[in-house]
Amino acid sequence: MKITGLETIYLPEYPSILFVAVHTDAGLTGVADTCYMPDAIAGYVHQFAAPMLLGHDPLAIELHWRRLYEVVAHTVGKGAELRGLSAIDVCLWDILGQAAGMPVWQVLGGATRDRIRTYNTCGGPSYGRAARGSVGYGTDGPPGKYEDLTAFMERADELALDLLSEGLTGMKLWPFDFVAHYPGGGDNWRSFRGMFDPTIRSLGGHDISAADLNWALEPFRKIRSAVGDKMEIMVEGHGLWSLPAALKIARALEEFRPAWLEDLMRADDIDAIAELRRGTTCPILASEYLATRYEYRPLLEKQAADIVMIDPTWAGGITECKKVCAMAEAYKRPVAMHDCTGPLTLFAGIHLALNAPNAVYQESVRAYLRVNYPDLVTDMPVIERGHFLAPTKPGLGTALNPDIRTREGAVVRVSR
Repeated sequence: MKITGLETIYLPEYPSILFVAVHTDAGLTGVADTCYMPDAIAGYVHQFAAPMLLGHDPLAIELHWRRLYEVVAHTVGKGAELRGLSAIDVCLWDILGQAAGMPVWQVLGGATRDRIRTYNTCGGPSYGRAARGSVGYGTDGPPGKYEDLTAFMERADELALDLLSEGLTGMKLWPFDFVAHYPGGGDNWRSFRGMFDPTIRSLGGHDISAADLNWALEPFRKIRSAVGDKMEIMVEGHGLWSLPAALKIARALEEFRPAWLEDLMRADDIDAIAELRRGTTCPILASEYLATRYEYRPLLEKQAADIVMIDPTWAGGITECKKVCAMAEAYKRPVAMHDCTGPLTLFAGIHLALNAPNAVYQESVRAYLRVNYPDLVTDMPVIERGHFLAPTKPGLGTALNPDIRTREGAVVRVSR
């Protein structure tokens, strides 16, 4: 079997996502997606990766990862190049599973469980679906169905009860983002559009006032009042805060017993994350901002995190993320899989989480599961009582919808 084509697909209605497909002469096609800077990733796929892969055996996955990474590492080894490598790697595992007639979790070595727990990241259908040059929190337009970001900011108690009624026992929220960019203006949060909103009054959270801290704690009060400890609360920080401010936030949150504090600071200073961990009783999670075992290693060596977060299409694909899981297990750390991007990333994470004995969560956004993802792929993962069940079809267990390539405005590029 030989690789005969590398394909990228861009849809203007999903401006942050790039879909990648690897085609073979056996008629098998592997698919993946990855997120942010789709033009740059497409350039990497066609100008750099395709000449190295075309005509070669798609099942030589480890060899391809190493050959691609060795050259990428010469240019710092992150960014669009690594996201492109990650997506290609997921495509190759999809092909391997199809060729073997097995789900990816089986060819990874089998499952250590038959399901993985999920939680709801409380964004709406337009969360992350922004114009180029913005990250997009999806709060600047009319609310859509399952607009859970608006819900956690205004009626977190009702949202917690609604999620529990669906069997979900974990929810992630990020009220501190708004006061990081609009100090003293939390009540105007509805106008917030994202990190690159030209109206922001601050470049980030170097400090947080007592008033802003109190305002941002209100959703946590409502959740605990409504459902007590029946709901696990995950706190997202999006890397916006300085160490002193992060410590203030962490200590204020201790009374609400969060499941974890995620990326209150950027993961570019592991020593600072370690200091935050020593300064609070809240569990610290890090970080979707890290990539490859080489960046996760110091996080583990310095005992900077209680839980390790991994994104399969940012951190190096299935090949590398399996190694990160094993390395975290050696340090007695659980792992959680990230997905706030695309349906194929979600499937890749589910397969990894089923295989890794130390996996505890697979992230999901119910708005994406109900509204966005069915528009993109043929099969959806099955959720039962707050858990993703093991996919049963060969490969990832899903494929791109047949009309994807012919939709209005679609940009399809193929290297043969």
